[in-house]
Amino acid sequence: MKKLSDTLKELGIKFTFPIEIEDANGNVTYYEDSNGWRRKCEFDGNGRQTYFEDSNKFWSKREYDTNGNQTYFEDNFGYKRGTPRSQSCNGKVIEVDGKKYKLTEL
Repeated sequence: MKKLSDTLKELGIKFTFPIEIEDANGNVTYYEDSNGWRRKCEFDGNGRQTYFEDSNKFWSKREYDTNGNQTYFEDNFGYKRGTPRSQSCNGKVIEVDGKKYKLTEL
């Protein structure tokens, strides 16, 4: 992840530290301090953090159900808990003895 301060310097844009960028909901999606430490975050529509990455190369991903409960977590150390939606069978169609069935996740 390239430092935003480097890009701003290249473009000749003046700035002060810390650099903070917020999304429309006020969540800080980018932060950089004068020592070069930085983090990038993504949030879902309910303000829950879904992605985190920092300048030390730590990252994590999270997913939530409709009630706000965390259903999946993964980080750069290889720790995983839960099943990501991308691996869910919900909505997939299977065929058994010539009949098609649409799977629903419980």
